[in-house]
Amino acid sequence: MAEASSTAANLSGNSSSGSLLHLPRRGFLKAGLLNMAGLTLADVLRSDARAAAAGKSASKEKSVIILWMRGGPSQHETWDPKPDAAAEYRGAFGAMKTKVPGIRICDLLPHSARIMDKWSIIRSLYHNNAGHSAGDQICFTGYPPGQMADQNYYPSCGAIVTKQLQQANPRMPAYVVIPKMMPGTGAAYLGTTCSPFETGADPANEGPFSVPDFTLPECLSLNRLQERHSLLQSFDNLRRDMDVSGQIASLDRFQQQAWEMISGPEARRAFDLDSEPRSVRERYGFFPKYDAPTPDRCGVPAWSQRVLLARRLVEAGVRLVTVDLRWWDTHVKGYETMKDGFLPRWDLAYSALIEDLEQRGLLSSTLVVAWGEFGRTPKVNATGGRDHWPNVFSAALAGGGVQGGRVVGESDARGGEPADNPKQPQDVLATIYRHLGIDTNAQYEDRVGRPISVLPFGTPVDELF
Repeated sequence: MAEASSTAANLSGNSSSGSLLHLPRRGFLKAGLLNMAGLTLADVLRSDARAAAAGKSASKEKSVIILWMRGGPSQHETWDPKPDAAAEYRGAFGAMKTKVPGIRICDLLPHSARIMDKWSIIRSLYHNNAGHSAGDQICFTGYPPGQMADQNYYPSCGAIVTKQLQQANPRMPAYVVIPKMMPGTGAAYLGTTCSPFETGADPANEGPFSVPDFTLPECLSLNRLQERHSLLQSFDNLRRDMDVSGQIASLDRFQQQAWEMISGPEARRAFDLDSEPRSVRERYGFFPKYDAPTPDRCGVPAWSQRVLLARRLVEAGVRLVTVDLRWWDTHVKGYETMKDGFLPRWDLAYSALIEDLEQRGLLSSTLVVAWGEFGRTPKVNATGGRDHWPNVFSAALAGGGVQGGRVVGESDARGGEPADNPKQPQDVLATIYRHLGIDTNAQYEDRVGRPISVLPFGTPVDELF
């Protein structure tokens, strides 16, 4: 009883300073730790309800999937080929026509070309930092990195979404990362309660997929978990009878929501990738050589199933899913890597996702943003690859009201600088936030008490709509 009272006392105070917030988000929903972690989730829900009371809410059906092509995909070898440039700039691949007259993309993306009327391209993105982690943070937060490039000083767009929208569907986490956090995807000064839910495990093409945070320890059955939950409720009922401020009654409500998220069927069904028909899983792509259970030479296992899982999650009500599709860092043998690994499986998974969302009636409510932290050098290097280049890069957007078959902006003849209508990552973030109904004028205090805006600047890319 003393332990339960102590836990409740920790939660009755300011959530930004409670010791429970130092628990890692991974394992945060561990059912075996419900006597502590379950109440931590209740703290999340209480914090989110405060945001709701401040009027920060959005329509439940709108979601975002970020397909994060970490490492920096080459604009030349994806969505902005330069077939008329000299060989050392255009590279080894050609440019193919798409379903939309006048738009050409890399000739190794035939499935994407076939559905060009369903998605659009920004070809004039840029920023000024060629570091991977720095670029990650610029694109996920809208702010430059702090002194430690690998550590978030500013909260990610997903953390902002959790802060403002979690209460809209308390049975599902608002923000999920598949499989693990990357630089820029954390919550920073918003605290652990706004960190993403990480799947941890990687969905494979064969065999069961189990999310560790929804897996009970062998020593704990769901019945025993229910007994612990009931015991905690009994303690709360005793304290509530003596409570004169109403705080305990409020805690009871959030604790119940936490229990429902952990034990309820919605989250478990959403993560049950094995319930998908094999034909659907294969439509997203199956490459035995590259989608092995362990990372291949490209460093990416099971891309296709990560993307499919993202569709399941937004279908279940998750507001923002970030899918790690690394590692597009093609310094050496870039042609071989792109031809044999990245481009074929990307083409299948991306086109499958867009068509799948459309067939399920989810494309209009789900904004899909595919991009990386920067582009690649316009000139091919001596090893057949391209190096880091933030001066200009491309992004693909679909759904969420985006009108397909459009190209926003233009790079120069060599693909090295914006030539028309330049855009910045903050403009893409502003587009994401507007779709979700995020209040970008909101300010949150950083670790030293300074009010920081959700976004320092940025204008939604209206040319896409």
